[in-house]
Amino acid sequence: MTSPFSVRRPSLVTGIAVAGLLLTFAAMIGFDAQGKLGAVALAPWVGLIGFDLGLTGGALAASLALALWVIATADQASGSLTAFPIIVRVAAFGLMGIGSGIAGGRLRASEEAQRGVASLQSALIDSTLDGICLTDADGNLLISNAPLRRFAYELGMPAEGTVPERLLAIADRLAEPERYRKRMRELASSVEAETSDEFELAGTGRCFRGYTAPVLSPDGRPAGRVWTLREVTAHRELDRMRDAFVATVSHELRTPLTSISGFLEMMEDEEHGVGATGRTYLDVIRRSTDRLHNLVEDLLLIAQIEARRVELELGPVDLTEVAQRSVEGCRPGAAEKGISLHVVADHPPLVRADPRRLAQIADNLISNAVKFTPPGGTVKVLLERNGEDGRMVVTDTGIGIPAEEQGQVFSRFFRSSTALHAAIPGTGLGLSITRALVEQHGGSISLESDERVGTTVTVVLPANPEG
Repeated sequence: MTSPFSVRRPSLVTGIAVAGLLLTFAAMIGFDAQGKLGAVALAPWVGLIGFDLGLTGGALAASLALALWVIATADQASGSLTAFPIIVRVAAFGLMGIGSGIAGGRLRASEEAQRGVASLQSALIDSTLDGICLTDADGNLLISNAPLRRFAYELGMPAEGTVPERLLAIADRLAEPERYRKRMRELASSVEAETSDEFELAGTGRCFRGYTAPVLSPDGRPAGRVWTLREVTAHRELDRMRDAFVATVSHELRTPLTSISGFLEMMEDEEHGVGATGRTYLDVIRRSTDRLHNLVEDLLLIAQIEARRVELELGPVDLTEVAQRSVEGCRPGAAEKGISLHVVADHPPLVRADPRRLAQIADNLISNAVKFTPPGGTVKVLLERNGEDGRMVVTDTGIGIPAEEQGQVFSRFFRSSTALHAAIPGTGLGLSITRALVEQHGGSISLESDERVGTTVTVVLPANPEG
Protein backbone atom coordinates (compact mmCIF):
# COMPACT_ATOMS: atom_id res chain seq x y z
CA MET A 1 0.00 0.00 0.00
CA THR A 2 1.37 3.43 -0.95
CA SER A 3 2.10 5.76 1.97
CA PRO A 4 0.77 9.34 1.65
CA PHE A 5 4.24 10.55 2.74
CA SER A 6 6.10 8.83 -0.11
CA VAL A 7 7.22 10.46 -3.34
CA ARG A 8 6.15 8.68 -6.52
CA ARG A 9 8.00 8.74 -9.81
CA PRO A 10 6.97 11.91 -11.67
CA SER A 11 4.35 11.30 -14.33
CA LEU A 12 3.09 13.32 -17.28
CA VAL A 13 0.72 15.19 -14.96
CA THR A 14 3.66 16.37 -12.83
CA GLY A 15 5.57 17.49 -15.94
CA ILE A 16 2.61 19.50 -17.19
CA ALA A 17 2.06 21.01 -13.74
CA VAL A 18 5.73 22.04 -13.38
CA ALA A 19 5.66 23.54 -16.87
CA GLY A 20 2.47 25.39 -16.05
CA LEU A 21 4.00 26.68 -12.82
CA LEU A 22 7.06 28.02 -14.63
CA LEU A 23 5.01 29.52 -17.48
CA THR A 24 2.77 31.29 -15.01
CA PHE A 25 5.82 32.67 -13.25
CA ALA A 26 7.26 33.78 -16.62
CA ALA A 27 3.96 35.51 -17.45
CA MET A 28 4.09 37.34 -14.12
CA ILE A 29 7.61 38.59 -14.85
CA GLY A 30 7.32 39.19 -18.57
CA PHE A 31 3.97 40.93 -18.62
CA ASP A 32 4.24 42.57 -15.19
CA ALA A 33 1.04 40.66 -14.30
CA GLN A 34 1.70 39.73 -10.70
CA GLY A 35 -0.92 42.13 -9.48
CA LYS A 36 -3.51 40.74 -11.87
CA LEU A 37 -2.68 37.04 -11.51
CA GLY A 38 -1.53 36.87 -7.90
CA ALA A 39 -0.66 33.76 -5.95
CA VAL A 40 -3.94 32.14 -6.94
CA ALA A 41 -2.56 31.56 -10.44
CA LEU A 42 0.14 29.29 -9.03
CA ALA A 43 -2.14 27.34 -6.67
CA PRO A 44 -3.72 24.90 -9.20
CA TRP A 45 -0.28 23.75 -10.33
CA VAL A 46 0.74 23.12 -6.71
CA GLY A 47 -2.41 21.06 -6.23
CA LEU A 48 -1.72 18.95 -9.33
CA ILE A 49 1.87 18.25 -8.33
CA GLY A 50 0.87 17.35 -4.78
CA PHE A 51 -1.94 15.09 -5.96
CA ASP A 52 0.38 13.31 -8.37
CA LEU A 53 3.51 13.04 -6.18
CA GLY A 54 2.08 12.74 -2.70
CA LEU A 55 2.60 14.71 0.51
CA THR A 56 6.35 15.28 0.12
CA GLY A 57 5.95 16.30 -3.50
CA GLY A 58 3.12 18.65 -2.53
CA ALA A 59 5.29 20.28 0.11
CA LEU A 60 8.12 20.76 -2.40
CA ALA A 61 5.70 22.20 -4.96
CA ALA A 62 4.34 24.61 -2.35
CA SER A 63 7.88 25.74 -1.50
CA LEU A 64 8.71 26.23 -5.20
CA ALA A 65 5.51 28.20 -5.83
CA LEU A 66 6.15 30.39 -2.80
CA ALA A 67 9.71 31.10 -3.96
CA LEU A 68 8.52 32.00 -7.46
CA TRP A 69 5.79 34.24 -6.08
CA VAL A 70 8.29 36.00 -3.77
CA ILE A 71 10.65 36.54 -6.70
CA ALA A 72 7.91 37.91 -8.93
CA THR A 73 6.47 40.12 -6.20
CA ALA A 74 9.83 41.42 -5.01
CA ASP A 75 10.89 42.21 -8.58
CA GLN A 76 7.76 44.19 -9.29
CA ALA A 77 7.64 45.89 -5.84
CA SER A 78 11.31 46.95 -6.04
CA GLY A 79 12.34 44.45 -3.42
CA SER A 80 9.95 45.66 -0.67
CA LEU A 81 7.86 42.74 0.71
CA THR A 82 6.36 42.55 4.21
CA ALA A 83 6.14 39.41 6.36
CA PHE A 84 2.34 39.21 6.52
CA PRO A 85 1.64 38.43 2.83
CA ILE A 86 4.45 35.90 2.86
CA ILE A 87 2.92 34.13 5.86
CA VAL A 88 -0.49 34.12 4.18
CA ARG A 89 0.99 32.62 0.98
CA VAL A 90 2.99 30.06 2.96
CA ALA A 91 -0.23 28.90 4.62
CA ALA A 92 -2.17 28.89 1.33
CA PHE A 93 0.46 27.05 -0.71
CA GLY A 94 1.18 24.66 2.18
CA LEU A 95 -2.47 23.73 2.61
CA MET A 96 -2.87 23.29 -1.13
CA GLY A 97 0.25 21.16 -1.62
CA ILE A 98 0.03 19.09 1.55
CA GLY A 99 -3.75 18.64 1.35
CA SER A 100 -3.70 17.54 -2.28
CA GLY A 101 -0.72 15.27 -1.50
CA ILE A 102 -2.61 13.52 1.30
CA ALA A 103 -5.76 13.20 -0.85
CA GLY A 104 -3.80 11.83 -3.78
CA GLY A 105 -1.91 9.37 -1.58
CA ARG A 106 -5.12 8.05 -0.04
CA LEU A 107 -6.77 7.70 -3.43
CA ARG A 108 -3.79 5.77 -4.77
CA ALA A 109 -3.75 3.57 -1.67
CA SER A 110 -7.45 2.83 -2.18
CA GLU A 111 -6.89 2.04 -5.86
CA GLU A 112 -3.99 -0.25 -5.02
CA ALA A 113 -6.05 -2.07 -2.41
CA GLN A 114 -8.87 -2.51 -4.93
CA ARG A 115 -6.42 -3.81 -7.52
CA GLY A 116 -5.10 -6.27 -4.94
CA VAL A 117 -8.60 -7.51 -4.16
CA ALA A 118 -9.43 -7.76 -7.86
CA SER A 119 -6.20 -9.67 -8.46
CA LEU A 120 -7.03 -12.12 -5.66
CA GLN A 121 -10.57 -12.58 -6.96
CA SER A 122 -9.25 -13.19 -10.46
CA ALA A 123 -6.73 -15.72 -9.14
CA LEU A 124 -9.48 -17.41 -7.16
CA ILE A 125 -11.88 -17.96 -10.05
CA ASP A 126 -8.99 -18.86 -12.39
CA SER A 127 -7.95 -21.67 -10.02
CA THR A 128 -11.34 -23.43 -10.14
CA LEU A 129 -12.05 -26.49 -12.28
CA ASP A 130 -15.23 -24.93 -13.63
CA GLY A 131 -15.40 -22.35 -16.36
CA ILE A 132 -17.19 -19.29 -14.98
CA CYS A 133 -18.43 -16.11 -16.60
CA LEU A 134 -20.79 -13.23 -15.89
CA THR A 135 -23.00 -11.55 -18.46
CA ASP A 136 -25.31 -8.56 -18.38
CA ALA A 137 -29.06 -8.79 -18.98
CA ASP A 138 -28.47 -8.80 -22.77
CA GLY A 139 -25.97 -11.66 -22.63
CA ASN A 140 -22.85 -9.55 -23.20
CA LEU A 141 -19.74 -10.99 -21.56
CA LEU A 142 -18.50 -9.00 -18.55
CA ILE A 143 -16.10 -11.34 -16.72
CA SER A 144 -14.66 -14.77 -17.54
CA ASN A 145 -12.05 -17.02 -15.94
CA ALA A 146 -9.17 -18.95 -17.48
CA PRO A 147 -10.89 -22.41 -17.53
CA LEU A 148 -13.86 -20.97 -19.42
CA ARG A 149 -11.61 -19.31 -21.99
CA ARG A 150 -9.81 -22.64 -22.44
CA PHE A 151 -13.12 -24.49 -22.90
CA ALA A 152 -14.30 -21.86 -25.39
CA TYR A 153 -11.12 -22.31 -27.43
CA GLU A 154 -11.34 -26.13 -27.36
CA LEU A 155 -15.02 -26.07 -28.35
CA GLY A 156 -14.37 -23.61 -31.17
CA MET A 157 -16.62 -20.84 -29.91
CA PRO A 158 -16.38 -17.49 -31.73
CA ALA A 159 -14.68 -14.61 -29.92
CA GLU A 160 -17.45 -12.10 -30.68
CA GLY A 161 -21.15 -11.89 -29.85
CA THR A 162 -23.27 -12.51 -26.79
CA VAL A 163 -22.74 -15.68 -24.77
CA PRO A 164 -25.98 -17.32 -26.07
CA GLU A 165 -24.89 -16.50 -29.63
CA ARG A 166 -21.44 -18.01 -29.06
CA LEU A 167 -23.02 -21.14 -27.57
CA LEU A 168 -25.46 -21.46 -30.48
CA ALA A 169 -22.56 -21.29 -32.92
CA ILE A 170 -21.29 -24.74 -31.86
CA ALA A 171 -24.66 -26.52 -32.02
CA ASP A 172 -23.69 -28.59 -35.09
CA ARG A 173 -20.74 -30.09 -33.19
CA LEU A 174 -23.01 -31.66 -30.56
CA ALA A 175 -24.65 -35.07 -30.41
CA GLU A 176 -28.16 -33.57 -30.08
CA PRO A 177 -27.98 -30.24 -31.96
CA GLU A 178 -31.72 -29.52 -32.08
CA ARG A 179 -32.28 -30.06 -28.35
CA TYR A 180 -29.22 -27.91 -27.68
CA ARG A 181 -30.43 -25.09 -29.95
CA LYS A 182 -33.83 -25.10 -28.28
CA ARG A 183 -32.22 -24.83 -24.86
CA MET A 184 -29.91 -21.99 -25.86
CA ARG A 185 -32.81 -20.02 -27.36
CA GLU A 186 -34.75 -20.46 -24.12
CA LEU A 187 -31.81 -19.10 -22.14
CA ALA A 188 -31.40 -16.16 -24.52
CA SER A 189 -35.05 -15.18 -24.17
CA SER A 190 -35.17 -15.22 -20.36
CA VAL A 191 -32.64 -14.05 -17.76
CA GLU A 192 -34.76 -15.30 -14.85
CA ALA A 193 -34.47 -19.06 -15.41
CA GLU A 194 -32.09 -21.22 -13.36
CA THR A 195 -31.01 -24.22 -15.43
CA SER A 196 -28.68 -27.21 -15.44
CA ASP A 197 -27.99 -29.18 -18.62
CA GLU A 198 -25.57 -31.72 -20.01
CA PHE A 199 -24.45 -32.07 -23.61
CA GLU A 200 -22.02 -34.28 -25.50
CA LEU A 201 -19.71 -33.47 -28.39
CA ALA A 202 -20.41 -35.64 -31.41
CA GLY A 203 -17.65 -38.08 -32.26
CA THR A 204 -15.40 -37.29 -29.30
CA GLY A 205 -17.54 -38.44 -26.38
CA ARG A 206 -16.60 -35.36 -24.35
CA CYS A 207 -19.43 -34.41 -22.00
CA PHE A 208 -20.06 -31.04 -20.38
CA ARG A 209 -22.48 -29.86 -17.72
CA GLY A 210 -23.63 -26.25 -17.87
CA TYR A 211 -25.33 -24.35 -15.08
CA THR A 212 -26.84 -20.87 -15.22
CA ALA A 213 -28.52 -18.66 -12.64
CA PRO A 214 -29.81 -15.07 -12.68
CA VAL A 215 -27.93 -12.25 -10.94
CA LEU A 216 -30.29 -9.81 -9.26
CA SER A 217 -29.83 -6.09 -8.78
CA PRO A 218 -30.38 -4.50 -5.32
CA ASP A 219 -34.02 -3.85 -6.21
CA GLY A 220 -34.56 -7.54 -7.03
CA ARG A 221 -34.62 -7.22 -10.82
CA PRO A 222 -32.57 -9.52 -13.08
CA ALA A 223 -29.35 -7.68 -13.91
CA GLY A 224 -27.45 -10.46 -15.63
CA ARG A 225 -26.58 -14.12 -15.50
CA VAL A 226 -23.76 -16.27 -14.14
CA TRP A 227 -22.70 -19.25 -16.27
CA THR A 228 -20.58 -22.22 -15.26
CA LEU A 229 -19.25 -25.04 -17.43
CA ARG A 230 -17.69 -28.28 -16.19
CA GLU A 231 -16.35 -31.22 -18.13
CA VAL A 232 -17.89 -34.46 -16.84
CA THR A 233 -16.50 -36.86 -19.44
CA ALA A 234 -14.78 -39.02 -16.82
CA HIS A 235 -17.95 -39.24 -14.72
CA ARG A 236 -20.11 -40.25 -17.69
CA GLU A 237 -17.55 -42.82 -18.82
CA LEU A 238 -17.48 -44.26 -15.31
CA ASP A 239 -21.29 -44.41 -15.28
CA ARG A 240 -21.30 -46.24 -18.63
CA MET A 241 -18.70 -48.72 -17.43
CA ARG A 242 -20.61 -49.32 -14.22
CA ASP A 243 -23.90 -49.81 -16.05
CA ALA A 244 -22.28 -52.19 -18.52
CA PHE A 245 -20.73 -54.13 -15.66
CA VAL A 246 -24.04 -54.35 -13.78
CA ALA A 247 -25.89 -55.52 -16.89
CA THR A 248 -23.23 -58.07 -17.80
CA VAL A 249 -22.94 -59.50 -14.30
CA SER A 250 -26.69 -59.72 -13.83
CA HIS A 251 -27.17 -61.55 -17.12
CA GLU A 252 -24.26 -63.87 -16.46
CA LEU A 253 -25.65 -64.70 -13.01
CA ARG A 254 -29.13 -65.34 -14.30
CA THR A 255 -28.19 -68.36 -16.39
CA PRO A 256 -26.53 -70.45 -13.65
CA LEU A 257 -29.21 -69.37 -11.17
CA THR A 258 -31.87 -70.77 -13.46
CA SER A 259 -30.03 -74.11 -13.47
CA ILE A 260 -29.57 -74.08 -9.69
CA SER A 261 -33.26 -73.29 -9.16
CA GLY A 262 -34.30 -76.11 -11.51
CA PHE A 263 -32.15 -78.73 -9.77
CA LEU A 264 -33.29 -77.40 -6.38
CA GLU A 265 -36.92 -77.98 -7.34
CA MET A 266 -36.04 -81.54 -8.42
CA MET A 267 -34.34 -82.19 -5.08
CA GLU A 268 -37.30 -80.72 -3.20
CA ASP A 269 -39.56 -83.26 -4.90
CA GLU A 270 -37.42 -85.97 -3.30
CA GLU A 271 -37.00 -84.14 0.01
CA HIS A 272 -38.90 -86.91 1.86
CA GLY A 273 -36.01 -89.23 1.10
CA VAL A 274 -33.41 -86.89 2.49
CA GLY A 275 -32.45 -86.91 6.16
CA ALA A 276 -32.72 -84.00 8.58
CA THR A 277 -29.20 -82.81 7.75
CA GLY A 278 -30.00 -82.89 4.01
CA ARG A 279 -33.17 -80.86 4.54
CA THR A 280 -31.15 -78.26 6.46
CA TYR A 281 -28.74 -78.02 3.57
CA LEU A 282 -31.63 -77.64 1.13
CA ASP A 283 -33.08 -74.78 3.23
CA VAL A 284 -29.75 -72.99 3.15
CA ILE A 285 -29.47 -73.47 -0.62
CA ARG A 286 -33.05 -72.29 -1.11
CA ARG A 287 -32.54 -69.08 0.93
CA SER A 288 -29.24 -68.32 -0.76
CA THR A 289 -30.74 -68.91 -4.19
CA ASP A 290 -33.64 -66.59 -3.39
CA ARG A 291 -31.23 -63.89 -2.24
CA LEU A 292 -29.16 -64.22 -5.40
CA HIS A 293 -32.27 -64.20 -7.54
CA ASN A 294 -33.52 -61.01 -5.84
CA LEU A 295 -30.10 -59.41 -6.30
CA VAL A 296 -30.04 -60.24 -10.01
CA GLU A 297 -33.56 -58.86 -10.46
CA ASP A 298 -32.55 -55.65 -8.66
CA LEU A 299 -29.46 -55.27 -10.83
CA LEU A 300 -31.47 -55.80 -14.00
CA LEU A 301 -34.08 -53.30 -12.84
CA ILE A 302 -31.38 -50.74 -12.05
CA ALA A 303 -29.98 -51.20 -15.56
CA GLN A 304 -33.47 -50.78 -17.06
CA ILE A 305 -34.10 -47.64 -15.00
CA GLU A 306 -30.79 -46.11 -16.08
CA ALA A 307 -31.59 -46.93 -19.71
CA ARG A 308 -35.13 -45.56 -19.23
CA ARG A 309 -36.63 -48.81 -20.43
CA VAL A 310 -39.04 -49.33 -17.53
CA GLU A 311 -42.56 -49.00 -18.89
CA LEU A 312 -45.47 -48.48 -16.53
CA GLU A 313 -49.03 -49.74 -17.07
CA LEU A 314 -50.85 -46.99 -15.20
CA GLY A 315 -54.36 -47.30 -13.87
CA PRO A 316 -56.41 -46.80 -10.69
CA VAL A 317 -54.90 -48.76 -7.79
CA ASP A 318 -56.11 -49.23 -4.22
CA LEU A 319 -53.15 -48.17 -2.11
CA THR A 320 -54.52 -49.87 0.99
CA GLU A 321 -54.89 -53.20 -0.75
CA VAL A 322 -51.34 -53.12 -2.10
CA ALA A 323 -49.89 -52.18 1.30
CA GLN A 324 -51.84 -54.89 3.12
CA ARG A 325 -50.54 -57.55 0.73
CA SER A 326 -46.98 -56.37 1.34
CA VAL A 327 -47.54 -56.40 5.09
CA GLU A 328 -48.86 -59.96 4.96
CA GLY A 329 -45.80 -61.01 2.98
CA CYS A 330 -43.51 -59.50 5.66
CA ARG A 331 -45.51 -60.71 8.64
CA PRO A 332 -43.73 -64.09 9.06
CA GLY A 333 -40.33 -62.38 9.27
CA ALA A 334 -41.72 -59.79 11.68
CA ALA A 335 -43.25 -62.53 13.85
CA GLU A 336 -39.88 -64.32 14.10
CA LYS A 337 -38.38 -61.13 15.56
CA GLY A 338 -41.39 -60.28 17.72
CA ILE A 339 -42.02 -57.08 15.77
CA SER A 340 -45.49 -55.51 15.88
CA LEU A 341 -46.52 -54.88 12.26
CA HIS A 342 -49.81 -53.17 11.45
CA VAL A 343 -51.57 -51.01 8.86
CA VAL A 344 -53.65 -47.89 9.49
CA ALA A 345 -55.80 -46.84 6.51
CA ASP A 346 -57.35 -43.38 6.72
CA HIS A 347 -59.39 -43.36 3.51
CA PRO A 348 -56.60 -42.79 0.98
CA PRO A 349 -57.72 -42.07 -2.60
CA LEU A 350 -57.14 -44.41 -5.49
CA VAL A 351 -53.75 -43.62 -6.99
CA ARG A 352 -52.69 -43.75 -10.61
CA ALA A 353 -49.97 -46.39 -10.65
CA ASP A 354 -48.63 -49.63 -12.09
CA PRO A 355 -49.86 -52.30 -9.63
CA ARG A 356 -46.73 -54.45 -9.96
CA ARG A 357 -44.31 -51.56 -9.49
CA LEU A 358 -46.37 -50.08 -6.66
CA ALA A 359 -46.25 -53.45 -4.91
CA GLN A 360 -42.48 -53.42 -5.36
CA ILE A 361 -42.31 -49.97 -3.73
CA ALA A 362 -44.37 -51.13 -0.76
CA ASP A 363 -42.42 -54.40 -0.44
CA ASN A 364 -39.09 -52.58 -0.38
CA LEU A 365 -40.13 -50.04 2.25
CA ILE A 366 -41.93 -52.46 4.58
CA SER A 367 -39.32 -55.21 4.33
CA ASN A 368 -36.60 -52.63 5.01
CA ALA A 369 -38.47 -51.41 8.09
CA VAL A 370 -38.76 -54.96 9.43
CA LYS A 371 -35.15 -55.81 8.60
CA PHE A 372 -33.68 -52.78 10.38
CA THR A 373 -35.95 -52.94 13.44
CA PRO A 374 -34.57 -54.87 16.46
CA PRO A 375 -36.66 -57.64 18.08
CA GLY A 376 -39.64 -56.31 20.00
CA GLY A 377 -39.93 -53.15 17.90
CA THR A 378 -42.82 -51.71 15.93
CA VAL A 379 -43.45 -51.07 12.24
CA LYS A 380 -46.46 -48.97 11.26
CA VAL A 381 -47.82 -48.38 7.75
CA LEU A 382 -50.10 -45.34 7.48
CA LEU A 383 -52.19 -44.76 4.34
CA GLU A 384 -53.97 -41.43 4.02
CA ARG A 385 -55.00 -38.57 1.79
CA ASN A 386 -52.51 -35.79 1.09
CA GLY A 387 -54.59 -33.05 -0.50
CA GLU A 388 -55.67 -34.64 -3.76
CA ASP A 389 -52.92 -37.26 -3.64
CA GLY A 390 -52.34 -40.48 -1.76
CA ARG A 391 -49.65 -40.85 0.88
CA MET A 392 -47.99 -43.93 2.35
CA VAL A 393 -45.92 -43.44 5.51
CA VAL A 394 -43.78 -46.33 6.80
CA THR A 395 -42.47 -45.76 10.33
CA ASP A 396 -40.24 -48.10 12.34
CA THR A 397 -38.47 -48.09 15.70
CA GLY A 398 -35.27 -49.39 14.12
CA ILE A 399 -31.58 -48.59 14.33
CA GLY A 400 -31.92 -45.34 12.36
CA ILE A 401 -29.47 -43.58 10.09
CA PRO A 402 -26.86 -41.00 11.16
CA ALA A 403 -27.81 -37.45 10.16
CA GLU A 404 -24.65 -36.93 8.09
CA GLU A 405 -25.47 -40.01 5.96
CA GLN A 406 -29.12 -39.31 5.22
CA GLY A 407 -28.33 -37.39 2.04
CA GLN A 408 -26.91 -40.58 0.50
CA VAL A 409 -29.61 -43.11 1.40
CA PHE A 410 -31.15 -43.05 -2.09
CA SER A 411 -27.80 -43.61 -3.82
CA ARG A 412 -27.07 -46.95 -5.45
CA PHE A 413 -25.17 -49.46 -3.32
CA PHE A 414 -25.11 -47.11 -0.31
CA ARG A 415 -25.33 -48.77 3.09
CA SER A 416 -25.42 -46.78 6.32
CA SER A 417 -22.77 -47.23 8.99
CA THR A 418 -25.44 -48.42 11.45
CA ALA A 419 -26.41 -51.25 9.08
CA LEU A 420 -22.78 -52.22 8.59
CA HIS A 421 -22.04 -52.22 12.32
CA ALA A 422 -25.13 -54.34 12.97
CA ALA A 423 -24.03 -56.75 10.18
CA ILE A 424 -27.46 -56.59 8.54
CA PRO A 425 -27.26 -58.11 5.03
CA GLY A 426 -28.25 -56.07 2.01
CA THR A 427 -27.10 -54.62 -1.32
CA GLY A 428 -27.97 -50.95 -0.91
CA LEU A 429 -30.21 -51.02 -3.98
CA GLY A 430 -33.68 -51.06 -2.42
CA LEU A 431 -34.14 -47.35 -1.70
CA SER A 432 -32.47 -46.35 -4.98
CA ILE A 433 -34.92 -48.51 -6.93
CA THR A 434 -37.83 -47.29 -4.83
CA ARG A 435 -37.05 -43.63 -5.45
CA ALA A 436 -36.67 -44.21 -9.20
CA LEU A 437 -40.03 -45.99 -9.38
CA VAL A 438 -41.80 -43.37 -7.25
CA GLU A 439 -40.46 -40.53 -9.39
CA GLN A 440 -41.41 -42.38 -12.57
CA HIS A 441 -44.96 -42.42 -11.23
CA GLY A 442 -44.77 -38.64 -10.82
CA GLY A 443 -44.58 -38.90 -7.04
CA SER A 444 -42.09 -37.96 -4.35
CA ILE A 445 -40.28 -39.77 -1.56
CA SER A 446 -38.61 -38.41 1.58
CA LEU A 447 -36.88 -39.87 4.61
CA GLU A 448 -36.47 -38.75 8.22
CA SER A 449 -34.41 -40.72 10.71
CA ASP A 450 -32.95 -40.54 14.20
CA GLU A 451 -30.13 -42.88 15.10
CA ARG A 452 -31.24 -45.55 17.60
CA VAL A 453 -34.80 -44.11 17.48
CA GLY A 454 -36.22 -45.06 14.12
CA THR A 455 -36.93 -44.06 10.53
CA THR A 456 -39.92 -42.68 8.66
CA VAL A 457 -40.22 -42.91 4.88
CA THR A 458 -43.01 -40.96 3.18
CA VAL A 459 -44.22 -41.62 -0.36
CA VAL A 460 -46.71 -39.32 -2.09
CA LEU A 461 -48.35 -40.55 -5.33
CA PRO A 462 -50.76 -38.71 -7.66
CA ALA A 463 -54.39 -39.66 -7.24
CA ASN A 464 -56.21 -41.30 -10.12
CA PRO A 465 -57.94 -38.53 -12.13
CA GLU A 466 -61.23 -40.41 -12.09
CA GLY A 467 -61.22 -40.81 -8.30
